[in-house]
Amino acid sequence: MPIILRFLTKISLMMTEQTIAPFSDQYFMQQALQEARLAYEAEEVPIGAVIVSRDTVIGRGHNLTETLQDVTAHAEMIALTAAQNYLGSKVLPDCTLYVTVEPCVMCAGAIRHSRLMRVVWGADEPKTGNTRFADDILHPSTLVTRGVLAEECASLMRDFFRHRR
Repeated sequence: MPIILRFLTKISLMMTEQTIAPFSDQYFMQQALQEARLAYEAEEVPIGAVIVSRDTVIGRGHNLTETLQDVTAHAEMIALTAAQNYLGSKVLPDCTLYVTVEPCVMCAGAIRHSRLMRVVWGADEPKTGNTRFADDILHPSTLVTRGVLAEECASLMRDFFRHRR
């Protein structure tokens, strides 16, 4: 693990212990960030996701597009599949998705069909985020919260791409 990532992980964990209440948006976004760090270590785009039902994580994932050579192996898709398998249902109306970066159009479509109650993301994605293409891709009843731990999520993405360009 690169030194900067190790340092950021330690800082993040210290902040979690000191300032983040259990079962808050920040708490679950920290778990999504842990998934994103796994992607970073695997040289995947560092996006992580967790799906929560009644304060319990029932699905988690991080990008695996390079590992699996599958363009659909996004963090959100992997977390959705895990949660749907856990509940035995393709719809997740009582669940919240926490994802470190705004979902792309493909993932937003899957989120729409899953009928998630809520989607929470960290960093906006100015190039490929779903809101750049349309405001109504997500299901009309899905609530959206943006910007949870946004700087930490964006920093991980910047660091990843800085080392590749």
